[in-house]
Amino acid sequence: MTAQNSATLQKSIAVKSPVGRGTALASLGVLAFSLTFPATAWGLESFGPWSLVALRSVLAAVIAGAFLLARRVPLPAREHWAGLAVVAAGVVVGFPLLTTLALTTSTTSHAAVVVGLLPLTTAALSALRTGARPSRAFWAAAVAGAVVVLGFTLAQSGGSLSAGDAYLFAALLVCAAGYTEGGRLARTLPGWQVIGWALVLCLPLTLAGSALGLAYEPVHLGAHGLAGLVWAAAGSTFLGLYVWYRGMAEIGAPRASQLQLAQPLLTLVWSVALLGEHLTAAAPAAACAVLVCIAVTQRVK
Repeated sequence: MTAQNSATLQKSIAVKSPVGRGTALASLGVLAFSLTFPATAWGLESFGPWSLVALRSVLAAVIAGAFLLARRVPLPAREHWAGLAVVAAGVVVGFPLLTTLALTTSTTSHAAVVVGLLPLTTAALSALRTGARPSRAFWAAAVAGAVVVLGFTLAQSGGSLSAGDAYLFAALLVCAAGYTEGGRLARTLPGWQVIGWALVLCLPLTLAGSALGLAYEPVHLGAHGLAGLVWAAAGSTFLGLYVWYRGMAEIGAPRASQLQLAQPLLTLVWSVALLGEHLTAAAPAAACAVLVCIAVTQRVK
C-alpha cells in the first residue's frame, strides 16, 4: 500500500509539475511584456517610430542568431516555415510597429486597452486554429476579466478614444495570430527557437527598415532612449517571447493567454514609476477583480 501511495504521489507530481512550470514561465513573459509600452515610450524620446521598431528587431535578431549559432541549431523543417512567417508578421513586425505608432498619439495607459483585450482574442483564435473548446465557465471568466480591464483602462484615459485606436485594434488581431501560431509551433520546437527563427527570418526586412528609418527620422540619443531600445529588444522581444512560448506550449494558449489580464495593470504601475503618469485609486479594486478572473480560468477547462 505504501509503495502504491508513493507511486501515485510521484505520478501526481509529474502531472502537476509541467503545469506549474508553464504557468511560471508564462507569468515571467507577462512581466517582461508589461514593460514594453513604457520602454517604447522611452525609446521614442531618441528615435522615430519606424527606426525604433526596426532597430529593436535587429538587436533581438542578433541575440537570437547568436544563440542559434552557439547551439548549432539546424534549420527548421519546411513545414514549420509558414507558421514562423505568421509569428514574424504578427509578433516581430506587426504588433511592435502598430503599437509604437499608436504611442506617438496615445498614452501608455490608453494603449493598455489592446493588452486587456488580447487574452480573449488569443483564446478565440487558438480555439479556431487548434479545435480546442474551452468550457463556458472558462469563457465567462475570460470575458469578465476582459471587461474589467477594458473598463479600467478606458477610465484611466478619460473614456475617450484616441487617434491611435485603429493601430491598437489592428495590433490586437495580428499579435493574437502570432501568439496562437507560436504556441502551436512551440509544441514541436523549443520556444526560444520559435521566436529566434522568426526574428532571423525578418532580419533582411528589419535591416532595410533600420537604414531607411535612421535616414529619414531624427535621432536624439539619450539614456532613456537607449535603455528603452535595449529592453524592447532583449527583454520584451527575445526573453519575454522565449519564456512566453515555452509556458504556452505546456499549459495551452487559451489558459496562458488569461495570465495577460494582469499585464495592463502591471503596465500602469510601470507607467507611474518610470513615466510619472497618474494612477487612480481604482487600481487596487481592478487588480483584485482581474486576479479573481485569472484564478477561475486557471481552474476550469
